[in-house]
Amino acid sequence: MSEILEHKGVHKTQIGGDIEDKLYQDLQPLTHPSQDSQCVSSTRVNEGSNKLQCSVCQKEFSYKSYLMKHMRIHTGEKPYQCSTCLKDFTYKPSLMTHTRIHTGEKPYHCSVCLKDFTYKSSLMKHTKSHTREKYQCSECLKVFSTKSNLEQHMRIHTGEKPYQCSACLKDFSDKSSLLGHWRIHTGEKPHRCSVCRKDFTYKSSLVKHMTIHTGEKPYHCPQCLKEFSRKSILVSHMRIHTGEKPYQCPECLKKFSQQSHLIKHQTIHTGEKPYKCSECLKEFSRKSYLILHIKSHAGQKPYQCSECQKKFALKYNLVRHMRTHTGEKLYKCSVCLKDFSDKSTLASHMRSHTGEKPFHCLHCLKDFSRKSSLVSHTRTHTGEKPYHCSQCLQDFSQKSSLVSHMRGHTGEKPHQCSQCLKDFSKLSNLVQHLRIHTGEKPYQCPECLKDFSTKSNLVQHMKIHTREKPY
Repeated sequence: MSEILEHKGVHKTQIGGDIEDKLYQDLQPLTHPSQDSQCVSSTRVNEGSNKLQCSVCQKEFSYKSYLMKHMRIHTGEKPYQCSTCLKDFTYKPSLMTHTRIHTGEKPYHCSVCLKDFTYKSSLMKHTKSHTREKYQCSECLKVFSTKSNLEQHMRIHTGEKPYQCSACLKDFSDKSSLLGHWRIHTGEKPHRCSVCRKDFTYKSSLVKHMTIHTGEKPYHCPQCLKEFSRKSILVSHMRIHTGEKPYQCPECLKKFSQQSHLIKHQTIHTGEKPYKCSECLKEFSRKSYLILHIKSHAGQKPYQCSECQKKFALKYNLVRHMRTHTGEKLYKCSVCLKDFSDKSTLASHMRSHTGEKPFHCLHCLKDFSRKSSLVSHTRTHTGEKPYHCSQCLQDFSQKSSLVSHMRGHTGEKPHQCSQCLKDFSKLSNLVQHLRIHTGEKPYQCPECLKDFSTKSNLVQHMKIHTREKPY
């Protein structure tokens, strides 16, 4: 024992008494075999030696505490547990280092650029970037501080993906991406929010989530100075100012500023409707459409028009409806400058200029510019007549036909001639009547070029040329 105390003094003179006192405080040499040494399956190297040997791998240790810690490698014991995510660790220093993930502590600082790091090893690696030789990519000339980072970067250009997931066989360009992906299969979520206790698979996801609690919005738009919590949201927002639309539909070549908008749009071409109503089994292409539809079963219409008392399930529909009273038309066609009260009507109108017909009938392959036109047309194939007259029980394929028919029962004539004030139940009858005043005759006989004000009159006239008896 006196020899060890004498040896300890060597380090005291080299390092400093205070530090060494702390270093030796918990380290007691084992000079005599004891019952404790048997618990860790150790043996003396030889008689008179202070060293202990691991009975599994024969590694030698000077202190019992070192041997006990070492034995955890063989036994798998992990006595230290994280109080936040309950992950277990073999050694206390490993737990202390892991805890920084949750606290965000970065105790190691670079003296050159003042950048902070969670781990000492990360700081040491970073420090070399200030003195070490730079490695440059021959393709894009990007510079890297380490050769390994350059090699990993080069896989972007070569497309090499040497790391494969053993579960789903998906390939990855770097090991860290594979490790992150592997958590999808294991369900591991090691990163926990200290505020709401929500768990995350990736540290980056936790960092993004924390901005919800802190309210931090570090990304600013240089155009309108609007603030954002995530860089990706800022990038998407900037496309409003630049007009950039990088996502293009391969079917109709329409472009979109957001990838999510393209994915939603593509359901028009595929006809995919993954969302089904549990009440009536009706299918929808978007989840938002299903949510709106479900309210029709519940009968919830909390939004009421102050002008006509009509009720709506959605606030947006009420806002759009109010424009029928105010006459407000916010959306203008860039081709013919015509104004529209809602964006969807403008989008449908634009197809009259472009000739686009993205809606296809599955029965006869006829194309339509509007989805509502396709729905109406499809009923000619299916024979469906979903609209029923409550008076005479007659069925109709179109809602407009039912509305027009109901005026026969009510006697309502909402369409009035501005010339003679005559009233009509149908708009088409008013349009036909107005030709009496204007003298317009839009239908012409291809045989004798005679003009007619109505199509029915032209059809009757054509029988003269075909020698068919008109009656």
